[in-house]
Amino acid sequence: MIIGVPKEIKTHEYRVGITPFGVEELKRDGHTILIETGAGEGSGFSDDEYLKADADIVDRETVFKKSDLIVKVKELLPQEYDLIREGHAIFTYLHLAPNRELTELLLNKKVSAFGYETLQRNGTLPLLAPMSEIAGRMAPIVGSYYLQKIHGGRGILPTGVCGVAPAKVLILGAGVVGTNAARVCVGLGMDTAVMNRGIDRLQKIDEMFMGRVKTLPLTIHNIQEEIKTADIIIGAVLVPGGKTPIFITREMLKTMKKGSVIIDVSVDQGGCVETSKPATHDNPVYEVDGIIHYTVANMPGAYPRTSTLALTNATLPYIKTIAKNGIEKAIRENPVIKSSLNTYKGHIVNKALADSLGSEYKEINEI
Repeated sequence: MIIGVPKEIKTHEYRVGITPFGVEELKRDGHTILIETGAGEGSGFSDDEYLKADADIVDRETVFKKSDLIVKVKELLPQEYDLIREGHAIFTYLHLAPNRELTELLLNKKVSAFGYETLQRNGTLPLLAPMSEIAGRMAPIVGSYYLQKIHGGRGILPTGVCGVAPAKVLILGAGVVGTNAARVCVGLGMDTAVMNRGIDRLQKIDEMFMGRVKTLPLTIHNIQEEIKTADIIIGAVLVPGGKTPIFITREMLKTMKKGSVIIDVSVDQGGCVETSKPATHDNPVYEVDGIIHYTVANMPGAYPRTSTLALTNATLPYIKTIAKNGIEKAIRENPVIKSSLNTYKGHIVNKALADSLGSEYKEINEI
């Protein structure tokens, strides 16, 4: 199979879909790998390293024109739409629920669109996990930075000092993002609370942190009470393939302390805060009713070397499976690969996505 890896063009997105080590693995299986010139530079991988791994360094148009499978990090942007041809296959973070325009493009061009974020194995999301881990660990650090008065925050040192209480952090969601955020918050000595809909995850949080984290059911009442005293709120809610529900409304912001910080990690699936909108690394924050919002949709892109290595470690086995078996066979015979498929032959084949967009859902077996 011919596998193409284009350079990411999202603002300040420095990750790349495959490392040189990943190329070596795929070449051993007999595949051709096309890497766009300079694709790995942001992550510290030179074209020479890819050439030594026996990749072909080509221009952007060649990557898209000749490849059977496009491997990326982020979703396609409008500048790339014309490069996608009918019948292409793409493997990347799609996040289609809030992006009807891209969904329609993939449907119209009958693209086999595999989403990292929807691939499921034994009830887990193994391709979302490494980036969720990074985003979760970043969130308290970012929140701490924007609590500084010079950045519009309340001027509270998150760790506190002798005789002065630390910052209070509220984390919505106890999945990979929420758990890793709690780990950093506790490590920094913050007063930390985690909310989740399922009690089982809260029990794990309680056991993991030995009671140092306050655990509460994720209800509107509890959120309304907790945000009144929170200095940092981290949105870590996920509906695989679907749009994130809103838990904090515009009206609720009025009850928060001015200069508090919201880090909405859920923003790439729509966000769990009504006032959230996707931001970029060059303009990451904005203020609504005195509350600082950090809503960068590709947070791990700030640490591209770590992120690219972690991502390739996770994605490579699945890329190899798709390439070895071909698109059709991989979909029909491998349920894990099938779970990552969002669009196929002009149909939405992920139910959560179809429900979010109010569109028709089609079972793969019916196509």
